[in-house]
Amino acid sequence: MLKKIIITTLLLIVNTGIAFTQNYEPDEKLNISVYEKINPAIVAVDAQLSDGMSAGTGCIISKNGLILTGSHVVEGCENVDITTYNGEVYKGKVIAIMDQNKDLALIKIEPKKQLKTATLGNSDDIKVGQKVLTIGNPFGFSGTMTQGIISRIDYVKKRIQTDAAINPGCSGGPLLNTSGEIIGINQSIYNPDKNISNIGIGFAIPINDAKFFISKEQNKF
Repeated sequence: MLKKIIITTLLLIVNTGIAFTQNYEPDEKLNISVYEKINPAIVAVDAQLSDGMSAGTGCIISKNGLILTGSHVVEGCENVDITTYNGEVYKGKVIAIMDQNKDLALIKIEPKKQLKTATLGNSDDIKVGQKVLTIGNPFGFSGTMTQGIISRIDYVKKRIQTDAAINPGCSGGPLLNTSGEIIGINQSIYNPDKNISNIGIGFAIPINDAKFFISKEQNKF
């Protein structure tokens, strides 16, 4: 009898495919969906400077290897290494830098195959209170996702403020809406106590500024 019960149970598992499957909450499913969609288009950026190393994050925006990141990550660098989500490493070339007020840069790599790309959204549509996600490489921990909300929109300085955790190594990475579209490029954190870690006040450059920058530099790639 016991043998029959075991066989019946195993058949149920095989036929339904639902046994032992985690039941995720709707909010969890949304986070997982965005991560699995976007993470393959996120890279680690390691730049060799004359006085040391700089580490950040980048977003692949074309299948042939164009990457958007922050200018402070790569400005003045001698060499740039780009590491994709699956561990492939490429030599990168900085092809355009926007001024520090906007803190944007473009890097080009020559991939072995077409790459997954991120979708650029519309930062004119953002609202204070909406949920946002980030993916980056804080302190070298690649492919790290955090979540929060848009805390404030600084229309004068054209910056998006968020409480989603942004830490050293996340600069140049994406601020995402729940559709998985990039609505900002993570730039900096506010630390009045001079601590390098996140305290819940981070800033991102609106993606529409980045889109203008990309269109202006199109003749270089």
